[in-house]
Amino acid sequence: HIEVQCLGDGTGQVIHLWDRDCSVQRRHQKVVETAPALGLPEATRQAMLTDSVRLLSSSKYRNAGTVEFLVDKHGQHFFMEVNPRVQVEHTVTEEITGVDIVQSQILIASGKTLDQLGLTQDKISEPTNIFAMQCRVTTENPAQDFRPDTGTIDVFRMPAGMGIRLDDGPGFPGAKITPHYDSLLVKITAKARNRKEAASKLIRALKEFRVRGVTTNKSFLLNVLRHDEFINGVVNTGFIAANPDLLDPLNEQDRAQKLLAYIGNVIVNGTPKELGAVGERPSPVDPFIPTLEKPAPRDQPSLKQVFDQHGPEAFAKAVRAQEGLLVTDTTWRDAHQSLLATRLRTIDMLNIATPTKIALRNAYSLECWGGATFDVSMRFLRECPWDRLAALREAVPDIPFQMLLRGANAVGYTSYPDNVVFEFCKLAKENGMDVFRVFDSLNYTENMRLGIDAVGEAGGIVEAAICYTGDVTDPNKGMYDMEYYLNFARELDSLGIHVLAIKDMAGLLKPEAATKLVGALREAYPDLPIHVHTHDTAGTGVASML
Repeated sequence: HIEVQCLGDGTGQVIHLWDRDCSVQRRHQKVVETAPALGLPEATRQAMLTDSVRLLSSSKYRNAGTVEFLVDKHGQHFFMEVNPRVQVEHTVTEEITGVDIVQSQILIASGKTLDQLGLTQDKISEPTNIFAMQCRVTTENPAQDFRPDTGTIDVFRMPAGMGIRLDDGPGFPGAKITPHYDSLLVKITAKARNRKEAASKLIRALKEFRVRGVTTNKSFLLNVLRHDEFINGVVNTGFIAANPDLLDPLNEQDRAQKLLAYIGNVIVNGTPKELGAVGERPSPVDPFIPTLEKPAPRDQPSLKQVFDQHGPEAFAKAVRAQEGLLVTDTTWRDAHQSLLATRLRTIDMLNIATPTKIALRNAYSLECWGGATFDVSMRFLRECPWDRLAALREAVPDIPFQMLLRGANAVGYTSYPDNVVFEFCKLAKENGMDVFRVFDSLNYTENMRLGIDAVGEAGGIVEAAICYTGDVTDPNKGMYDMEYYLNFARELDSLGIHVLAIKDMAGLLKPEAATKLVGALREAYPDLPIHVHTHDTAGTGVASML
């Protein structure tokens, strides 16, 4: 679809302002226009220019006008119509010729001739080493068949820079976009030395252009401008229909507006109640952070160093070789989750990181991540759990970190695809996690297998957990007897675990039961470290540990 822009003064004098290409169309509506037209046989171009001037001259045309043609693949041109007005795409012609078409039309209407305006054909040089490209930004949703959108514009930020021209319409912050008027917001025109540079400028301008409150066709325009066929080839009027992927939406995060809305809500309404802002105001006294003396240098590698240098098997052997009792501190995860109601922020942990890494330098691990804390750090504390892990790892580099992994559920509440669990464990390991306590609340081996395999492939320490229920001291308590737990431990051991855990999440492991269960497991697996985790629900947790 090729157009020739003309000016006539009513005396028979007519000039052309060269041609432009309007072939990128959707349902016969132009989307992107360029000038000059590329890929035309020179004979065809000259024939169209001559025909346009002759047609308008013979009728003593007086106005700005556009003569429109279709050109087939053989280079033959076919006349369609004359548009006796200034068209939307006149901007690209103005950019390559320097002629103000709107002003010229007004002056001609006032009685001026082309000679009086200094607009003669010999002064309208053929455009070389210059190219212009225009796109129309509209309030239409490409993902919904370009349905016009309505609403109030919250943010409206226009692009700028060398070679960018803006012809704007009804857009500004607070503007009401209604269904009763044209959906065009702004025309963006780029001028450069060639087609690729013009497209690049237009892409940059569209990426800078910010509209919030209504949907625009910006994603569609960017897809067109980035398409290899559009940039490097000559497209025809069927280009958009032949490439349905051009309608793929652009996912924008709108982070600034969300952050401003959140800050505004907190300023006006106070801290949200779900963050714990209930009851009396907190104490104005800052918590006491202890200062501990820096310990003497180690005379042997730490458990973290053993793991980093020699791997999970060496870690398990080093743990088993310990003569004393090893402990896991759960303040940064389970105590945080269960006792402090998920209100422990990353900054609170970092504030005590220095004394923690001194006081617990010989601990088995710091349990600081995973489980419900992953979820609540995002949804309640509005913090990134990955940033938390990285920050804690940097602050405490020499104590093994431990997390809770719910088998096939990872750190969520539903089964995830296998590749999600594998990728999650890989990222967790890369960001500083060491020991992965894998469990399934029903002791279902297949769910455990997925978590164990994912941790193993990531290079982490696999601590497989037996979830304890019932009472192994009472043979009348049903299926959860000693044989049940020994059989399950046998299945876990066959999967290649490094540490065996007993997870007493309901606080049911009584002291006598703990003695029997740990004793039986130790006898069956003399080389496997055993890690007991309990909740002191019944008040017997300390006695069970002793």
